[in-house]
Amino acid sequence: MMAHRIIPKPVFTDDFKTTPYWWEQSPPQQSGEADLPCAVDVLIIGSGYTGLHAALQTARGGMHTLVLDSQALGAGCSTRNGGQISLGVKPCLTTLTKRFGADKAMAIRCTGEQAMNYVADFISVENIECDYAKVGRFLGAHNQRSFNELARELSAPLRKGDEQDGYLVAKSEVHHEVCTDIYAGGAVYPHHASLDPGKYHSALLKKVISAGATAVSHVTVSKIERSGEGYLVHTGQRTVKAKKVIVATNGYTNKALSWHRRRVIPIGSYIIATEELPTELVNQLIPTNRNICDTRKVVYYYRASPDKKRILFGGRVSLQETDTRASALKLRAEMIRIFPQLESAKISHSWMGYVAFTFDKLMRAGGENGLYHAMGYCGSGIGFSSYLGMRTGLKALGHEEGATPFDSLPFSSRPLYYGHPWFLAPSLAYYKLRDRFL
Repeated sequence: MMAHRIIPKPVFTDDFKTTPYWWEQSPPQQSGEADLPCAVDVLIIGSGYTGLHAALQTARGGMHTLVLDSQALGAGCSTRNGGQISLGVKPCLTTLTKRFGADKAMAIRCTGEQAMNYVADFISVENIECDYAKVGRFLGAHNQRSFNELARELSAPLRKGDEQDGYLVAKSEVHHEVCTDIYAGGAVYPHHASLDPGKYHSALLKKVISAGATAVSHVTVSKIERSGEGYLVHTGQRTVKAKKVIVATNGYTNKALSWHRRRVIPIGSYIIATEELPTELVNQLIPTNRNICDTRKVVYYYRASPDKKRILFGGRVSLQETDTRASALKLRAEMIRIFPQLESAKISHSWMGYVAFTFDKLMRAGGENGLYHAMGYCGSGIGFSSYLGMRTGLKALGHEEGATPFDSLPFSSRPLYYGHPWFLAPSLAYYKLRDRFL
């Protein structure tokens, strides 16, 4: 008797793509052939949100501004993220106070709200069309212990700058936020927001070009050296003399920037988009249209697309595997564990980008002698790259308003670390076990 062969159901759509869903409407831009100038007032390395917000300030301030990127303009994580905007400072006020004292700790914590407000105001004042919405965030407790910890945090007296202005959601009320049975409860933080990162970047780039800056794609910086009161920036095309340089490379910092490369940890963040779904189903799965994440150390995050026709689901499922077909299968399995209703949904897009962490989970912005940097946003890139990019541009202009609480923080590396995070694999294994049993 012949055995029946089991034919697996197709997982990917016929037009499946390994590029970001956001690129369908706002692909990264090529600058075309462009001769680099011999000299500029400020040269910015990196065309993501950091570099462009800095460039907007310097160009509008009258500085001859040049932005270079080794890829297409905006091809890095600025257009590869999930479009979630959070308050974003990871260490709590108590931890920061022990390290830096009460005043510095408070100033650092308050930057989360400042960054959030800056992005909202910028989008409003500049009339940026990017599907911005203040939707809030639901943080799901992956077990009872995590829920109890959330309850303790939210019951503590609210202190200015502590940003714990959320409210608790009991297990019986979770379905009002997200239609799944896996969470033991959770918390809602109402001030978080979302946008379309591709549209945001595209509109920002247009503002920068209109302000008079030049942005050139596919130019790799190979060396920076001090020359008089400025810098010589070497590229494959030519050497440019710049009075000031801004490093805005974050998770894409190359060996030419060895000092910065040793201080940020690039971590791959992977995302999938489902095929178009009935809007009724998307509204059922996420009734409040919030950003969703959970309390696990190996974090997953998800949301509805701006048109409420897809689920966008992301996480750090791999540290070395960059085949986004393979990562799509892992993400899809986790998505179905949370939403069994999506078992038959196909995947239309799967992509990844590199976020950058620092060793103490605090972003950095600073520099001296005309060489500035802003990077290491630790998963809170939209808000902080915009805000700290703007502040760094003001620094280059010589404005006191460019100062931030991060400027004076030590920016340390670790022995034997040169930009390749060899230690992440055992760390991921440990945190997976911790999420499972704690």
